[in-house]
Amino acid sequence: MADGSTFVQAFTILFREGLEALLIIAALVAFLRRAGAADRIAPVYAGAGAAALASLAMAWVFETYFDGNHNDLMEAGVMLAAAALMFYMSGWLFVRQDPKAWQADLNRLAERALGAGTVLSLAGIAFLAVFREGAETVLFLHALAKSNNGFDGSLFGGLAVAALALGAMFVAMQWLALRLPLRPMFVITSAFLFVMGLKLVGEAFQEFQEQTLIPVHDEGVPAFVTQIGFNGTWEAIGTQAVLLAIALACLATYLVRNRSHGTLPPAAPQGKPARAAS
Repeated sequence: MADGSTFVQAFTILFREGLEALLIIAALVAFLRRAGAADRIAPVYAGAGAAALASLAMAWVFETYFDGNHNDLMEAGVMLAAAALMFYMSGWLFVRQDPKAWQADLNRLAERALGAGTVLSLAGIAFLAVFREGAETVLFLHALAKSNNGFDGSLFGGLAVAALALGAMFVAMQWLALRLPLRPMFVITSAFLFVMGLKLVGEAFQEFQEQTLIPVHDEGVPAFVTQIGFNGTWEAIGTQAVLLAIALACLATYLVRNRSHGTLPPAAPQGKPARAAS
């Protein structure tokens, strides 16, 4: 029974902590493959790998100097930095959604349409996505091992099955991405990164609230907000609403300006649907 409990707990820790990071990295890799920039995937993997090493180092620091307790303020700072990068990349992807314009960039630039700054941003997102949960995951697993039979077969078995489950999700996302037209791939990835950025802002607020730096008012917040993994306080929701309003205003300005300049396809006349972009 104890072995089964250790297996389940190990699986849950890695799958729960790794899922969000994997989804972000898988979305970035899928976008790069679909956009014909597979040669720029290596920095994303490098960022994730560097974060894994940094997580091990940070876990050692926490275990040695902080009795295994992670620093809420540092974690909140990492989350806000990751959110800022995700908002930036979300906008970058959206304004480059036109397949013809993207192909023109690829044909015109020897270094491809992804400049060095954008590649560093992608690597930074991968690093922060893994690092923000990495040290905590290591500490959880260490505590699980100490409270049971160490790093035994049951614990490693749970980790292995969780890794396989995460790997299967990664492969499925790559398969799906190769079958999506380019414009929807850009738009979906852009929207995903924006929503993840909003979620990280809420999680950063939660860390500040745990340190009593930000008040907590949750009366009247719909239950589904917390059920879908968002911060269920008005402080976080209000901030996220402001960020969403700013994004929608920027989107409206972008659409109006580009339609007037003829760089976006015109809206389809009533009864004549626009042709889907390939």
